[in-house]
Amino acid sequence: MKKWIAGSAIFFAYCSSPAGEPGFTLSNADTVLFNSFVDCNMAEAWIGDTFRIFPGKYGEDTVWGAARELMFASGPNAPAAFASDSAGFRRPQLPPIAPIGQPGLHGAVWFETVYQSKADPSGKTLYAIYHNENYPQNLPFDSSTGQGYINYRWPQGLQGPASPAAVCRIGIMKSTDGGHSWENKGLFLEDLQARMILKPFNTSNTFAGGVGDPSAVASGDYLYLFFGEYSYPTAYDSTRYSREQEWTGQCISVARIALADLDDPQGKAKRWDGQGFSIPWNEAGKPISSLQIPRNQGGSGASSPEGGFHWGPSVSWNEYLQCWVMLMGKVTGPSWAGSSIYIAFNDQPDLGKALASQQWSKPQLLLDRPGYFLWYPSLQPMDDEEAVKNKYTSMRLGKKARLYVKFIKPERSIYASAHVIEFRKN
Repeated sequence: MKKWIAGSAIFFAYCSSPAGEPGFTLSNADTVLFNSFVDCNMAEAWIGDTFRIFPGKYGEDTVWGAARELMFASGPNAPAAFASDSAGFRRPQLPPIAPIGQPGLHGAVWFETVYQSKADPSGKTLYAIYHNENYPQNLPFDSSTGQGYINYRWPQGLQGPASPAAVCRIGIMKSTDGGHSWENKGLFLEDLQARMILKPFNTSNTFAGGVGDPSAVASGDYLYLFFGEYSYPTAYDSTRYSREQEWTGQCISVARIALADLDDPQGKAKRWDGQGFSIPWNEAGKPISSLQIPRNQGGSGASSPEGGFHWGPSVSWNEYLQCWVMLMGKVTGPSWAGSSIYIAFNDQPDLGKALASQQWSKPQLLLDRPGYFLWYPSLQPMDDEEAVKNKYTSMRLGKKARLYVKFIKPERSIYASAHVIEFRKN
């Protein structure tokens, strides 16, 4: 049962969850506007007693142009870092973009998660999990490696018929100085040309395929990556295309890589196969079935204009609940339209045990704002003694947290928090 009370000055949402699942209350809070560019999950870490965030975009972009907005800000706690003005952000040293046709880093990069190495007592060794976007124009197909894309029947992008759709990949960078400088270590996951969804069926105006919008958490000896899968589950053939078959391979999926392999990750990760982690890093795995929207309830493929899928997971371990919490968006129209945020829970601490990585509850509605696109939800630490003492981040939280979301309208987009969530044990 859900009870909603809304008015011009107050908003309060109480959720009575299914038996055995945590409950939550979402309530109004003072609105906090973020002062820099965000178009991704918020990557962050504590460096000693300093809380550091890494928002923004870096690199080349065929459609939107080159960017140098990937920066970092610091503070004595999360709210202070989030409140930084433009003068409080610094630009890290990032690896150069490789020329077209040469090995190296290509396309645009957004940091989505920072994993902090437990092997470094200084806390300065960080691994950034990044979302990476490319196009046939800047990453043409290379028959010797199988990487890159062929500009044939390529779907259109967000800027209209003359713009190409992007392909997303996921990679890893490393810093040993707390995020002041970064070295590219290689790709975590990617999908290859054969599974790109092309014309005439891809009409979403966003991705031709690929893997992206990730959130990573450590469990045991592995880093578990929850991500969006946007490619066809087998080799794409327009004469045999099936929307239902596309749906079977999308959207929120999981892969893992050994923490020991983070310095040389490419080719080391394994995707979920339905029973375990055995699928190679660049082949089709299986999505998390409990997070899929059933076909008879409007579920569809990521290439469709009607949407019908959850995306953009943000995963955290909750110390109070002793379970994993996942936030996600929901696409309901072209160009990634969707006005709602959902939440799911997983009470299995060890994600490597049997089917534990799949044990997510059915997503429940957390927030709806008709008229907006709601992207990149995350839970962030409060400004209280508990959060600072325990060094909470968006990957590890307590009983209460701030909800941040990117609110998008054609005339303006903002990244902001206007709500606090409080969890209850059932």
